Amino acid sequence: MEVSHTIINLIIFVLAIYVGYHVVWTVTPALHTPLMAVTNAISAIIIVGAMLAAGLTEGIVGQIAGTLAVALAAVNVFGGFLVTQRMLEMFKKKEPKAPAAKAIEGAKS
Repeated sequence: MEVSHTIINLIIFVLAIYVGYHVVWTVTPALHTPLMAVTNAISAIIIVGAMLAAGLTEGIVGQIAGTLAVALAAVNVFGGFLVTQRMLEMFKKKEPKAPAAKAIEGAKS
């Protein structure tokens, strides 16, 4: 009995969702930013798959769909890195405001 490739791919997809869900929800809050950064780096591989899909097709519809896939994958990856950068900026210590305004007011009186 031979199992279809679609069934095997569907099983792998469901297992990946299950593992991903448990990995994300069991990580401590301090590690969410590094986890997101690594996830974005790994998801950059999607662009390679989209390029292969666009390059291997013969019809115009497939090439347009592949080009659209490359564009959407690029938006996904770059957007993910921007979100990660913003998350990292939240952890930076803010410098205290200089009391220059108070010193000037004190000098006037």
